[in-house]
Amino acid sequence: MTTTIKVSDELRDRLKAQASRDGLTLGAHLDRLADAEDRRRRFADMRVAIAHTSAADLVSHRAETEEWESVELADAEHA
Repeated sequence: MTTTIKVSDELRDRLKAQASRDGLTLGAHLDRLADAEDRRRRFADMRVAIAHTSAADLVSHRAETEEWESVELADAEHA
């Protein structure tokens, strides 16, 4: 299914030029832009969550990460 969206002529031309530059259709370019915005939002949300993480939880996370990494390295040495 397709639909029409209303944008200024200038924005349409700009988006079409960007799409053409990358060898994409306008729809594919808009899909890529939407994916990039979703990714940007996920990382922004993750930065906020990390900023609000308690010191105790950070220490616990670091310790657990170190434990998992040492197990993975030990497993690799025995493979």
